[in-house]
Amino acid sequence: MGASDDPRRVHFQSPEYLVDRLDAIAELFDTDRTDLLVEAIREYIEDTADSETFRELVATKYYDDQLEFETVKQLVGAETAQRLRLLKADLEDEPLDLAAPDDVDVYDGDATTVDTADADR
Repeated sequence: MGASDDPRRVHFQSPEYLVDRLDAIAELFDTDRTDLLVEAIREYIEDTADSETFRELVATKYYDDQLEFETVKQLVGAETAQRLRLLKADLEDEPLDLAAPDDVDVYDGDATTVDTADADR
C-alpha cells in the first residue's frame, strides 16, 4: 500500500435511514459498512471525473485562477492537467504583433461579394 492508499478516518453525519439501508446491504454481502462506503465514493469520483461538465468546470476554474495546478491534477489526472496547463499558458501569451500582408491576393481574383442589405429584408 502506498502512502496515498493509507486509510484516513473520516467522520460525517448521515440520515439514519441511509445508514440502516447501508448496514442491511453490508450484511447481505457479508462485508462491512466502511468497505461499501469506500467503494461507493470511488465509483462516484470516477463517474464524476469522466463527466464532460465536470472537466469543463475544472478547466474554467483553473483558467480563472480559482484552482491550483496540483488540485487540477487530483481532479482530472496528470495528463489532462498538463494539457490544461499548456493551454492556459498559451492563452496567457501575448499575441504576435504581425501586420497583415497587403500585397497578397488570397482569393486569386475569384472573390464573390455578397450584398448583406438583402439579408435584412
